[in-house]
Amino acid sequence: MASKAYDAGVKEYREMYWAPDYVPLDTDILACFKCTGQPGVPREEVAAAVAAESSTGTWSTVWSELLTDLEYYKGRAYRIEDVPGDSESFYAFIAYPIDLFEEGSVVNVLTSLVGNVFGFKALRHLRLEDIRFPIAYVKTCGGPPAGIQVERDRLNKYGRPLLGCTIKPKLGLSAKNYGRAVYECLRGGLDFTKDDENVNSQPFMRWRDRFEFVAEAIDKAQRETGERKGHYLNVTAPTPEEMYKRAEFAKEVGCPIIMHDFLTGGFTANTGLANWCRDNGMLLHIHRAMHAVIDRHPKHGIHFRVLAKCLRLSGGDHLHTGTVVGKLEGDRAATLGFVDQLRESFVPEDRSRGVFFDQDWGSMPGLFAVASGGIHVWHMPALVAIFGDDSVLQFGGGTQGHPWGNAAGAAANRVALEATVKARNEGREIEKEARDILTEAAKNSPELAVAMETWKEIKFEFDVVDKLDVG
Repeated sequence: MASKAYDAGVKEYREMYWAPDYVPLDTDILACFKCTGQPGVPREEVAAAVAAESSTGTWSTVWSELLTDLEYYKGRAYRIEDVPGDSESFYAFIAYPIDLFEEGSVVNVLTSLVGNVFGFKALRHLRLEDIRFPIAYVKTCGGPPAGIQVERDRLNKYGRPLLGCTIKPKLGLSAKNYGRAVYECLRGGLDFTKDDENVNSQPFMRWRDRFEFVAEAIDKAQRETGERKGHYLNVTAPTPEEMYKRAEFAKEVGCPIIMHDFLTGGFTANTGLANWCRDNGMLLHIHRAMHAVIDRHPKHGIHFRVLAKCLRLSGGDHLHTGTVVGKLEGDRAATLGFVDQLRESFVPEDRSRGVFFDQDWGSMPGLFAVASGGIHVWHMPALVAIFGDDSVLQFGGGTQGHPWGNAAGAAANRVALEATVKARNEGREIEKEARDILTEAAKNSPELAVAMETWKEIKFEFDVVDKLDVG
């Protein structure tokens, strides 16, 4: 049972931190929380408690409050809205003065907004749905090391999505056999191959050996195809020092791009690595391992749109976003909502896509959305329609599961992509005409024909757990 002092403190929060007449400043960081309070606790008290606990509040009045100006520094809950279709939860909108946060530090923003407040007893559940970063704060962050246009210029690839592939099996291959798999995929027509998120430096394949064999595979594939190729060498490591050592070696062997697991590695490591990539002319691919632990519950945690915004500020040139049509969770409208946050210079509020605030990114470069997880050639028209050209369509089993091997699987992917892009450019409705487009292309590509036959029955049709809130 709560103490009397605690109860009084929550009510005091309402008096200090509930400010329905407050008009947010252009420089405020704004947050939308989905709150589910304990029975009997008024909404205004819950919202005020969230504002207090994530800014200047504590459970009791303290004498040192007299040494500063809490009116200047406190967060303010300025609006409450119903959650469509949910009678027990509500949205609380909170404004935070920009001076509460260290410049260019996603770490500090998240520590403040989703720190102790998620353990607050007045709450049953709490979810951070969206953040509006003011342009004044955006300008303090480095953002993507290169961005979409610079990457296309470096790789000389235009007018279509890029094609990638995660090497499988993700664990257990020797470094030389891993390099063989990379070479076969790249020579078959892919632009990139990649380490999976949990490939680091295990006993069966130490990182330095992998880097050397992969570099050899890239060089051989480039010479044979006349195209720029790359492989996302995962430099995620136990310590920042080891991470930088691996990044330096990737640069030394001539690989154009490295990879980081930004959530398990942490935002401090990610921001430092992005700065290193910018200084060293390297591209940075970002994997989102662990995200569903944080973002999948519809009432508790942090929505992925927030994590995506934070990653754009912290730095990365690619970010995994799910596929909508593959094996991983992902509502189409919500996915497009955070894909916009990765690539556009201004994203207007759009509740139909889960976007709660206008977001101005100024001149910060955009990054590629990476569609990855259980996709194959039959998905290609839908993927192009959903993600557009500024994306990486990344296959795993959908390349290497081809009966004729990795190179044939890669060729099938490339033919399917180019046929889809051609049909789109001709004005055809590629999702509706998907079967006709692919069947026509397969007449001149036995690799695609076999791929279509192999995966014609493979579907991932499950209900989406985390849906947009609609009435």
